[in-house]
Amino acid sequence: MRANPARLAQIFTAVGHFYVHLFTAFYFVVVLALETEWRLPYSELIGLWTLGSLLVGAGALPAGWFADRIGALPLMSLFFLGMGGAAIGCAFATTPLALMIGLAFIGLFAAIYHPVGIVWLVRNSTQTGRALGLNGIFGSAGVSGAGIITGAIIDLAGWRAAFLIPGLICAATGIAFVVAARRGLLADTVVAPTRKAATATRGEMRRGFVVLIFTMFCGGLVFQVLQAGMPKVFAERLGDIAGQGTTGVGALVAAVYAVGGVVQYFGGQLADRYPARRLYIGAYLLQVPAVLIMAGLAGLPLAAAAMVAVTLSGGLLPAENMMLTRFTPERHRALAFGLKYVVAFGTAPLALQLLAWLTGTGAGTSAGFTSVFLLLGAVAGAAFLAALALPGERAAAAAVPATSAAE
Repeated sequence: MRANPARLAQIFTAVGHFYVHLFTAFYFVVVLALETEWRLPYSELIGLWTLGSLLVGAGALPAGWFADRIGALPLMSLFFLGMGGAAIGCAFATTPLALMIGLAFIGLFAAIYHPVGIVWLVRNSTQTGRALGLNGIFGSAGVSGAGIITGAIIDLAGWRAAFLIPGLICAATGIAFVVAARRGLLADTVVAPTRKAATATRGEMRRGFVVLIFTMFCGGLVFQVLQAGMPKVFAERLGDIAGQGTTGVGALVAAVYAVGGVVQYFGGQLADRYPARRLYIGAYLLQVPAVLIMAGLAGLPLAAAAMVAVTLSGGLLPAENMMLTRFTPERHRALAFGLKYVVAFGTAPLALQLLAWLTGTGAGTSAGFTSVFLLLGAVAGAAFLAALALPGERAAAAAVPATSAAE
Protein backbone atom coordinates (compact mmCIF):
# COMPACT_ATOMS: atom_id res chain seq x y z
CA MET A 1 0.00 0.00 0.00
CA ARG A 2 1.31 3.44 -0.96
CA ALA A 3 2.13 5.70 1.98
CA ASN A 4 -0.11 8.70 2.58
CA PRO A 5 1.93 11.85 1.69
CA ALA A 6 -0.10 14.01 4.08
CA ARG A 7 0.47 11.61 6.97
CA LEU A 8 4.19 11.36 6.21
CA ALA A 9 4.40 15.16 6.08
CA GLN A 10 2.83 15.34 9.54
CA ILE A 11 5.29 12.75 10.86
CA PHE A 12 8.36 14.49 9.47
CA THR A 13 7.17 17.93 10.67
CA ALA A 14 6.57 16.48 14.13
CA VAL A 15 10.05 14.92 14.25
CA GLY A 16 11.55 18.13 12.87
CA HIS A 17 9.79 20.19 15.54
CA PHE A 18 11.25 17.92 18.20
CA TYR A 19 14.73 18.30 16.74
CA VAL A 20 14.67 22.08 16.30
CA HIS A 21 13.69 22.70 19.91
CA LEU A 22 16.11 20.08 21.20
CA PHE A 23 19.02 21.54 19.25
CA THR A 24 18.24 25.16 20.14
CA ALA A 25 17.87 24.38 23.84
CA PHE A 26 20.38 21.69 24.79
CA TYR A 27 23.28 24.16 25.02
CA PHE A 28 21.63 25.69 28.10
CA VAL A 29 22.28 22.36 29.87
CA VAL A 30 25.67 21.77 28.24
CA VAL A 31 26.84 25.13 29.58
CA LEU A 32 26.48 23.82 33.15
CA ALA A 33 29.14 21.19 32.39
CA LEU A 34 31.34 23.64 30.50
CA GLU A 35 31.49 25.94 33.54
CA THR A 36 33.45 23.23 35.31
CA GLU A 37 35.49 21.80 32.44
CA TRP A 38 36.49 25.04 30.74
CA ARG A 39 36.54 27.09 33.98
CA LEU A 40 34.70 30.00 32.42
CA PRO A 41 31.84 32.00 34.00
CA TYR A 42 28.20 31.30 33.09
CA SER A 43 27.70 34.82 31.75
CA GLU A 44 30.54 34.30 29.23
CA LEU A 45 29.60 30.78 28.16
CA ILE A 46 25.92 31.57 27.64
CA GLY A 47 27.00 34.33 25.29
CA LEU A 48 28.52 31.79 22.86
CA TRP A 49 24.99 30.98 21.69
CA THR A 50 24.20 34.64 20.91
CA LEU A 51 25.17 34.46 17.22
CA GLY A 52 23.45 31.13 16.75
CA SER A 53 20.27 32.38 18.37
CA LEU A 54 20.41 35.49 16.17
CA LEU A 55 20.63 33.32 13.06
CA VAL A 56 17.63 31.23 14.14
CA GLY A 57 15.59 34.41 13.77
CA ALA A 58 17.42 36.14 10.92
CA GLY A 59 17.46 33.02 8.76
CA ALA A 60 13.71 32.48 9.00
CA LEU A 61 12.77 35.24 6.55
CA PRO A 62 14.92 34.04 3.63
CA ALA A 63 13.86 30.46 4.40
CA GLY A 64 10.21 31.48 4.06
CA TRP A 65 10.96 33.43 0.87
CA PHE A 66 12.64 30.42 -0.73
CA ALA A 67 9.86 28.08 0.43
CA ASP A 68 7.26 30.18 -1.41
CA ARG A 69 9.33 29.71 -4.59
CA ILE A 70 10.96 26.28 -4.55
CA GLY A 71 8.69 24.41 -2.13
CA ALA A 72 9.21 22.78 1.24
CA LEU A 73 10.94 19.53 0.35
CA PRO A 74 14.42 20.82 -0.62
CA LEU A 75 14.55 23.11 2.40
CA MET A 76 13.39 20.45 4.86
CA SER A 77 16.13 18.15 3.52
CA LEU A 78 18.68 20.90 4.15
CA PHE A 79 17.27 21.46 7.63
CA PHE A 80 17.75 17.87 8.80
CA LEU A 81 21.15 17.30 7.19
CA GLY A 82 22.59 20.72 7.99
CA MET A 83 21.56 20.90 11.62
CA GLY A 84 22.72 17.35 12.28
CA GLY A 85 26.09 18.05 10.68
CA ALA A 86 26.53 21.28 12.64
CA ALA A 87 25.90 19.49 15.94
CA ILE A 88 28.47 16.85 15.04
CA GLY A 89 30.95 19.66 14.41
CA CYS A 90 30.26 21.15 17.84
CA ALA A 91 31.20 17.84 19.45
CA PHE A 92 34.79 18.32 18.27
CA ALA A 93 35.18 21.97 19.34
CA THR A 94 38.24 22.63 21.51
CA THR A 95 37.95 26.39 22.01
CA PRO A 96 35.10 28.80 22.77
CA LEU A 97 35.49 30.33 19.30
CA ALA A 98 35.15 26.96 17.57
CA LEU A 99 32.10 26.11 19.65
CA MET A 100 30.55 29.49 18.87
CA ILE A 101 30.97 28.85 15.13
CA GLY A 102 29.40 25.40 15.43
CA LEU A 103 26.49 26.80 17.42
CA ALA A 104 26.05 29.50 14.77
CA PHE A 105 25.57 26.84 12.09
CA ILE A 106 23.06 25.03 14.28
CA GLY A 107 21.11 28.28 14.49
CA LEU A 108 21.36 28.91 10.74
CA PHE A 109 19.93 25.52 9.77
CA ALA A 110 17.40 25.55 12.61
CA ALA A 111 15.99 28.75 11.10
CA ILE A 112 14.55 26.72 8.23
CA TYR A 113 12.06 24.69 10.24
CA HIS A 114 9.33 27.03 11.44
CA PRO A 115 8.60 29.11 8.31
CA VAL A 116 8.87 26.01 6.13
CA GLY A 117 7.73 23.10 8.29
CA ILE A 118 4.73 24.80 9.92
CA VAL A 119 3.37 26.09 6.61
CA TRP A 120 3.94 22.65 5.06
CA LEU A 121 2.00 21.11 7.95
CA VAL A 122 -0.92 23.53 7.50
CA ARG A 123 -1.08 22.69 3.80
CA ASN A 124 -1.25 18.99 4.62
CA SER A 125 -3.87 19.01 7.40
CA THR A 126 -7.64 19.17 7.53
CA GLN A 127 -8.05 20.17 11.19
CA THR A 128 -5.50 22.96 11.48
CA GLY A 129 -5.76 23.63 15.21
CA ARG A 130 -5.51 19.96 16.12
CA ALA A 131 -2.56 19.44 13.78
CA LEU A 132 -0.74 22.47 15.18
CA GLY A 133 -1.46 21.40 18.76
CA LEU A 134 -0.17 17.88 18.15
CA ASN A 135 2.88 19.28 16.41
CA GLY A 136 3.41 21.55 19.40
CA ILE A 137 3.65 18.54 21.71
CA PHE A 138 6.73 17.41 19.79
CA GLY A 139 8.25 20.88 20.04
CA SER A 140 7.76 20.90 23.80
CA ALA A 141 9.12 17.36 23.94
CA GLY A 142 12.24 18.71 22.26
CA VAL A 143 12.71 21.31 24.97
CA SER A 144 12.05 18.60 27.57
CA GLY A 145 14.57 16.35 25.89
CA ALA A 146 17.08 19.17 25.97
CA GLY A 147 16.84 18.95 29.73
CA ILE A 148 16.66 15.28 30.63
CA ILE A 149 18.32 13.67 27.58
CA THR A 150 21.18 16.15 27.46
CA GLY A 151 21.68 16.00 31.23
CA ALA A 152 21.78 12.21 31.21
CA ILE A 153 24.18 12.03 28.23
CA ILE A 154 26.52 14.52 29.88
CA ASP A 155 26.59 12.58 33.16
CA LEU A 156 27.18 9.29 31.31
CA ALA A 157 29.49 10.27 28.44
CA GLY A 158 30.41 13.95 28.71
CA TRP A 159 29.26 17.13 27.02
CA ARG A 160 30.71 16.26 23.60
CA ALA A 161 28.41 13.24 23.33
CA ALA A 162 25.47 15.56 24.02
CA PHE A 163 26.20 17.15 20.63
CA LEU A 164 27.39 14.06 18.76
CA ILE A 165 24.54 11.63 19.44
CA PRO A 166 21.63 13.96 18.53
CA GLY A 167 23.63 15.19 15.52
CA LEU A 168 24.02 11.69 14.11
CA ILE A 169 20.34 10.89 14.64
CA CYS A 170 19.22 14.13 12.98
CA ALA A 171 21.48 13.54 9.98
CA ALA A 172 20.12 10.00 9.62
CA THR A 173 16.59 11.42 9.61
CA GLY A 174 17.66 13.77 6.84
CA ILE A 175 18.84 10.84 4.74
CA ALA A 176 15.48 9.09 5.27
CA PHE A 177 13.68 12.30 4.27
CA VAL A 178 15.67 12.61 1.04
CA VAL A 179 14.96 8.97 0.16
CA ALA A 180 11.22 9.39 0.82
CA ALA A 181 11.08 12.59 -1.27
CA ARG A 182 12.92 11.02 -4.22
CA ARG A 183 10.56 8.04 -4.19
CA GLY A 184 7.55 10.35 -4.41
CA LEU A 185 6.31 9.54 -0.90
CA LEU A 186 6.20 13.23 0.04
CA ALA A 187 4.51 16.19 -1.63
CA ASP A 188 4.66 19.93 -1.06
CA THR A 189 0.87 20.26 -0.94
CA VAL A 190 -1.91 17.73 -0.54
CA VAL A 191 -5.29 19.31 -1.23
CA ALA A 192 -7.87 18.24 1.34
CA PRO A 193 -11.13 19.78 2.50
CA THR A 194 -10.88 21.89 5.61
CA ARG A 195 -12.86 24.56 7.41
CA LYS A 196 -12.15 28.00 6.00
CA ALA A 197 -11.15 30.61 8.55
CA ALA A 198 -13.36 33.67 8.79
CA THR A 199 -12.53 36.03 5.94
CA ALA A 200 -10.53 39.09 6.92
CA THR A 201 -10.74 42.38 5.05
CA ARG A 202 -7.59 44.06 3.77
CA GLY A 203 -7.72 46.55 6.65
CA GLU A 204 -8.17 43.79 9.22
CA MET A 205 -5.23 41.93 7.71
CA ARG A 206 -2.99 44.97 8.10
CA ARG A 207 -4.11 45.70 11.65
CA GLY A 208 -4.04 42.08 12.74
CA PHE A 209 -0.59 41.51 11.28
CA VAL A 210 0.89 44.61 12.93
CA VAL A 211 -0.57 43.68 16.33
CA LEU A 212 0.66 40.11 15.99
CA ILE A 213 4.17 41.30 15.18
CA PHE A 214 4.27 43.08 18.55
CA THR A 215 2.67 40.28 20.57
CA MET A 216 4.92 37.71 18.89
CA PHE A 217 7.94 39.77 19.90
CA CYS A 218 6.76 39.86 23.51
CA GLY A 219 5.84 36.19 23.53
CA GLY A 220 9.15 35.26 21.93
CA LEU A 221 11.09 37.19 24.56
CA VAL A 222 9.21 35.48 27.40
CA PHE A 223 9.74 32.06 25.81
CA GLN A 224 13.45 32.60 25.10
CA VAL A 225 14.25 33.93 28.59
CA LEU A 226 12.40 31.06 30.25
CA GLN A 227 14.06 28.46 28.02
CA ALA A 228 17.57 29.85 28.43
CA GLY A 229 17.35 30.67 32.12
CA MET A 230 15.37 27.78 33.55
CA PRO A 231 18.23 25.26 33.92
CA LYS A 232 20.32 27.85 35.80
CA VAL A 233 17.54 29.16 38.04
CA PHE A 234 16.53 25.60 38.90
CA ALA A 235 20.16 24.79 39.75
CA GLU A 236 20.26 27.90 41.98
CA ARG A 237 16.86 27.66 43.69
CA LEU A 238 16.05 23.93 43.57
CA GLY A 239 19.51 22.57 44.33
CA ASP A 240 18.42 20.22 47.13
CA ILE A 241 15.58 18.85 45.05
CA ALA A 242 17.56 18.51 41.83
CA GLY A 243 20.50 16.75 43.49
CA GLN A 244 24.02 16.59 42.10
CA GLY A 245 24.93 16.68 38.41
CA THR A 246 23.00 17.94 35.43
CA THR A 247 20.55 15.02 35.21
CA GLY A 248 18.40 16.22 38.11
CA VAL A 249 18.16 19.76 36.78
CA GLY A 250 17.46 18.43 33.30
CA ALA A 251 14.68 16.17 34.60
CA LEU A 252 12.94 19.09 36.31
CA VAL A 253 13.15 21.22 33.15
CA ALA A 254 11.85 18.24 31.15
CA ALA A 255 8.85 17.85 33.45
CA VAL A 256 7.94 21.51 33.07
CA TYR A 257 8.01 21.42 29.27
CA ALA A 258 6.35 17.99 29.04
CA VAL A 259 3.24 19.31 30.78
CA GLY A 260 3.33 22.43 28.62
CA GLY A 261 3.42 20.32 25.48
CA VAL A 262 0.37 18.27 26.43
CA VAL A 263 -1.61 21.41 27.19
CA GLN A 264 -0.56 22.88 23.82
CA TYR A 265 -2.38 19.98 22.13
CA PHE A 266 -5.59 20.88 23.95
CA GLY A 267 -4.93 24.51 23.03
CA GLY A 268 -5.06 23.43 19.40
CA GLN A 269 -8.33 21.61 19.98
CA LEU A 270 -9.81 24.73 21.56
CA ALA A 271 -8.58 26.87 18.66
CA ASP A 272 -10.63 24.70 16.27
CA ARG A 273 -13.77 25.23 18.37
CA TYR A 274 -13.56 28.74 19.80
CA PRO A 275 -12.44 32.16 18.53
CA ALA A 276 -8.64 32.18 18.43
CA ARG A 277 -8.56 35.84 19.48
CA ARG A 278 -10.26 35.16 22.82
CA LEU A 279 -7.95 32.25 23.60
CA TYR A 280 -4.91 34.35 22.71
CA ILE A 281 -5.91 37.28 24.91
CA GLY A 282 -6.80 35.00 27.81
CA ALA A 283 -3.45 33.19 27.69
CA TYR A 284 -1.48 36.44 27.93
CA LEU A 285 -3.71 37.71 30.73
CA LEU A 286 -2.97 34.61 32.81
CA GLN A 287 0.73 34.65 31.98
CA VAL A 288 1.29 37.99 33.71
CA PRO A 289 0.80 36.73 37.30
CA ALA A 290 2.41 33.38 36.43
CA VAL A 291 5.81 34.93 35.65
CA LEU A 292 5.59 37.67 38.28
CA ILE A 293 5.23 35.25 41.19
CA MET A 294 8.31 33.32 40.01
CA ALA A 295 10.40 36.28 41.18
CA GLY A 296 9.95 35.42 44.84
CA LEU A 297 9.68 31.64 44.74
CA ALA A 298 12.07 28.75 45.28
CA GLY A 299 11.77 24.99 45.56
CA LEU A 300 8.71 23.15 44.25
CA PRO A 301 6.49 26.28 44.20
CA LEU A 302 8.93 27.80 41.70
CA ALA A 303 8.76 24.65 39.54
CA ALA A 304 4.95 24.76 39.65
CA ALA A 305 4.84 28.44 38.65
CA ALA A 306 7.32 27.80 35.85
CA MET A 307 5.10 24.97 34.61
CA VAL A 308 2.12 27.33 34.42
CA ALA A 309 4.13 30.03 32.63
CA VAL A 310 5.54 27.58 30.08
CA THR A 311 2.11 25.99 29.58
CA LEU A 312 0.58 29.33 28.73
CA SER A 313 3.50 30.28 26.50
CA GLY A 314 3.03 27.14 24.41
CA GLY A 315 -0.74 26.94 24.69
CA LEU A 316 -1.30 30.22 22.87
CA LEU A 317 0.74 29.17 19.80
CA PRO A 318 -1.99 27.26 17.88
CA ALA A 319 -4.31 30.26 18.19
CA GLU A 320 -1.49 32.59 17.17
CA ASN A 321 -0.61 30.52 14.10
CA MET A 322 -4.26 30.30 13.05
CA MET A 323 -4.65 34.07 13.31
CA LEU A 324 -1.46 34.63 11.35
CA THR A 325 -2.83 32.31 8.68
CA ARG A 326 -6.03 34.35 8.61
CA PHE A 327 -4.23 37.69 8.31
CA THR A 328 -1.93 36.69 5.43
CA PRO A 329 -2.74 35.62 1.84
CA GLU A 330 -1.82 32.13 0.73
CA ARG A 331 0.77 33.24 -1.82
CA HIS A 332 2.83 34.91 0.94
CA ARG A 333 2.12 32.42 3.72
CA ALA A 334 5.63 31.00 4.16
CA LEU A 335 7.13 34.48 3.97
CA ALA A 336 4.73 35.69 6.69
CA PHE A 337 5.68 32.79 8.94
CA GLY A 338 9.31 33.53 8.18
CA LEU A 339 8.78 37.07 9.43
CA LYS A 340 7.05 35.70 12.51
CA TYR A 341 10.05 33.64 13.45
CA VAL A 342 12.46 36.45 12.66
CA VAL A 343 10.57 38.38 15.34
CA ALA A 344 10.03 35.50 17.78
CA PHE A 345 13.48 33.91 17.59
CA GLY A 346 15.14 37.25 16.97
CA THR A 347 14.45 37.96 20.63
CA ALA A 348 16.89 35.22 21.65
CA PRO A 349 20.05 37.40 21.54
CA LEU A 350 18.23 40.03 23.59
CA ALA A 351 17.10 37.34 26.03
CA LEU A 352 20.66 36.05 26.42
CA GLN A 353 22.06 39.52 26.96
CA LEU A 354 19.38 40.30 29.53
CA LEU A 355 20.19 37.09 31.38
CA ALA A 356 23.92 37.74 31.28
CA TRP A 357 23.46 41.33 32.45
CA LEU A 358 20.87 40.78 35.17
CA THR A 359 22.49 37.63 36.59
CA GLY A 360 26.02 39.01 36.30
CA THR A 361 25.47 41.88 38.73
CA GLY A 362 27.01 41.99 42.16
CA ALA A 363 23.71 40.90 43.73
CA GLY A 364 24.29 37.32 42.56
CA THR A 365 22.64 34.97 40.07
CA SER A 366 19.57 34.08 42.15
CA ALA A 367 18.81 37.71 42.94
CA GLY A 368 19.33 38.57 39.28
CA PHE A 369 16.59 36.14 38.31
CA THR A 370 14.19 38.07 40.52
CA SER A 371 14.67 41.07 38.23
CA VAL A 372 14.35 38.80 35.18
CA PHE A 373 10.89 37.55 36.18
CA LEU A 374 9.63 41.00 37.09
CA LEU A 375 10.67 42.19 33.64
CA LEU A 376 8.90 39.23 31.99
CA GLY A 377 5.71 40.10 33.84
CA ALA A 378 5.79 43.58 32.34
CA VAL A 379 6.46 42.16 28.86
CA ALA A 380 3.52 39.73 29.12
CA GLY A 381 1.30 42.59 30.30
CA ALA A 382 2.24 44.66 27.24
CA ALA A 383 1.35 41.72 24.98
CA PHE A 384 -2.05 41.36 26.66
CA LEU A 385 -2.89 45.03 26.13
CA ALA A 386 -1.81 44.89 22.49
CA ALA A 387 -3.80 41.70 21.81
CA LEU A 388 -6.99 43.54 22.75
CA ALA A 389 -6.62 45.44 19.46
CA LEU A 390 -6.78 42.30 17.29
CA PRO A 391 -9.74 42.23 14.87
CA GLY A 392 -12.60 39.95 15.89
CA GLU A 393 -13.85 37.07 13.80
CA ARG A 394 -17.02 36.83 11.77
CA ALA A 395 -18.83 33.74 10.62
CA ALA A 396 -16.59 31.20 8.93
CA ALA A 397 -17.18 30.06 5.38
CA ALA A 398 -17.84 26.54 4.17
CA ALA A 399 -15.21 23.90 3.56
CA VAL A 400 -12.66 24.79 0.89
CA PRO A 401 -9.37 23.29 -0.28
CA ALA A 402 -6.64 23.62 2.33
CA THR A 403 -4.34 25.44 -0.03
CA SER A 404 -6.78 28.32 -0.50
CA ALA A 405 -7.96 28.66 3.07
CA ALA A 406 -7.63 31.90 4.97
CA GLU A 407 -6.67 34.06 2.01
